[in-house]
Amino acid sequence: MTGTDDYDENLWLEEIDSPRALDWVRERNAETIAALAGPEFEALRETIREVLDADDRIPYVTRRGAYRYNFWRDAQHPRGLWRRTTPESYRSEQPAWETVLDVDRLAADEGENWVWGGATVLRPEYTRALVSLSRGGADASVVREYDIERREFVTDGFVLPEAKTSIDWIDADRIYVATDFGPDTLTTAGLPRTVREWRRGTPLADAALVYEGEPTDSSVAAWHDDTPGFERDFVHRSVDFYRTEWYLRDGATLRRIPVPDDAIASVNRDWLLIELRSAWQVGGIEHAAGSLLATRFTEFLASTADGAAPELVVLFAPDDRTALAGWSWTRHRLIVTELRDVSSHLRVLTPAESGPWHAASLTALPPHSDASAFGTDSDVDDEYQLTVEGFLTPSTVYLGTAGDDDAVAVKREPRYFDAAGLAVRQHFTASADGTKVPYFVVGPDTDEPLPTLLYGYGGFEISLLPGYSGVVGRTWLARGFRYAVANTRGGAEYGSPWHTAALRADRRRVYDDFAAVATDLAERGLTTPSRLGILGGSNGGLLTALMTMRRPELFGAAVSEVPLTDMRRYHRLLAGALWVPEYGDPDVADDWAFLREFSPYHQIRPDGDYPPLLVTTSTRDDRVHPGHARKMVARLRTSGHDVSYYENIEGGHAGAADNAQAAFLSALVHHFLHRHLVDADRA
Repeated sequence: MTGTDDYDENLWLEEIDSPRALDWVRERNAETIAALAGPEFEALRETIREVLDADDRIPYVTRRGAYRYNFWRDAQHPRGLWRRTTPESYRSEQPAWETVLDVDRLAADEGENWVWGGATVLRPEYTRALVSLSRGGADASVVREYDIERREFVTDGFVLPEAKTSIDWIDADRIYVATDFGPDTLTTAGLPRTVREWRRGTPLADAALVYEGEPTDSSVAAWHDDTPGFERDFVHRSVDFYRTEWYLRDGATLRRIPVPDDAIASVNRDWLLIELRSAWQVGGIEHAAGSLLATRFTEFLASTADGAAPELVVLFAPDDRTALAGWSWTRHRLIVTELRDVSSHLRVLTPAESGPWHAASLTALPPHSDASAFGTDSDVDDEYQLTVEGFLTPSTVYLGTAGDDDAVAVKREPRYFDAAGLAVRQHFTASADGTKVPYFVVGPDTDEPLPTLLYGYGGFEISLLPGYSGVVGRTWLARGFRYAVANTRGGAEYGSPWHTAALRADRRRVYDDFAAVATDLAERGLTTPSRLGILGGSNGGLLTALMTMRRPELFGAAVSEVPLTDMRRYHRLLAGALWVPEYGDPDVADDWAFLREFSPYHQIRPDGDYPPLLVTTSTRDDRVHPGHARKMVARLRTSGHDVSYYENIEGGHAGAADNAQAAFLSALVHHFLHRHLVDADRA
């Protein structure tokens, strides 16, 4: 590292709420609004708001006992309604909803900018909930016990102050709590490192310690499995972002569950499922990374305690084109979702007493589609809910019974744009090392070069799947433009190896892949560099910011939302320490040597010929520090480059706290891109 790398003239912008920093933010916001405001911006904002507030969009539900629960925002309820209906009513065209909690009214009554953070409901009665509410959409939230039937917060009930908290019910009078208990109770990433058992009516400070992790851990948590006949308690210690130690709690005793620490494990009744991130050799058999294995939980514990090899059933084994995307239990069956060249396929598996499980296709899916299937209550029956969508096909929700071919459509998303004459294509292009990288292109069924928006992410095992977006449809596709999605390494489109191929020093592969897709779009004649824009958020914001600095000749404009940009200090800002296993440790000289190459903040050159860049973030983002975006823009401005900036005061890591804010931000993004990719091209 050099002295220049450690010198930072913009450190003052990391002071999130300092008057000087906020004055700078307001000045930049005013400049951006003045530059982009006008009739076209207002028209975009209006059409986007129509999509976000549409009354006929799908109300997705969670099954809780005799009701189906939904959280809903619209123009009349910008902060949202937590509401419920009956199964029969939900299947009707116009369900009769019963409001459980009105967040807008609560915020007004209490003078707080509450944003809904979810509810943990006590089973099996479903009459009490631990409701999470954040100020402005931050990850940190206040937790308060709520009486669902009386529609009121419980007097002297469980209440937790604002913190990044993990909770779960044990029974009506006890909960597991992992939160900020004061000095030395948080990890370096700012997450809980102690989990305690808190009994109703006692001070939080007296909650009994269940487990304490190390300061360098990611976090710890505990939960109670209330499955009748299989009641158990579990503790997990997240050593880092990808490694976890699992424990079975029996009173004061914690017994380690001996699965690989980088595996994803879950227990349902007496079945233990293990998804492997790396190869695992058991009893002389090597199981490949990306495999899904099943074993009887009690037998697994007994055999491993005796030093014997457990009996493992292979439920899924990957190949070069296929990856595991997820699984979900119903009462008697397991639904497995697979990806084949980044499109979903579903199977339903029935456990066997020994040997292979019986497998059958759940339902046929159209090409280039994304499907999500899950059991609605694995304690009760085999009902499952299935959602299917594609780039040009609005989401449809089906309900069915696993094992029967009776799924019926109960809800359909409206069509927000006319898809006539549009097509979805999937292409593959060679990256710098020869790896074939897939990407999707959506737009007019022609080879004419058109303004195109390319979206990317490339990290943390997140796969970019075909999905219907009314906003993208109205702002790009309906206007005769194209939209593309790059399935770079770093995601999990081809399983764990696709992700691990781009970790740490190999991070360059994400950027090589993205550049290869951008180049291929132009070489196929689908667009030109001057008409190609790029968009990404969070880790994807890091991607687009870096591509702007490193490969500016490939793009006509770029947008970087809630990004990381300063990879020299990212691990010291908010939750950044969590991501060292993904990126590397900048305090280690060898790591900084490669980290510097994908640190956008350190790639800025005064003589760089960069395309116009818009950077957005949120003051209330307590995951990725807004200082990343602020400092990037400040240094670019000082160097004389064309950069625009907008920082939402609310919104958390999502960038917006309600639909009005989301529509405003989205209109800024798309109007900026239109101005530089479309209007400039016509001039």
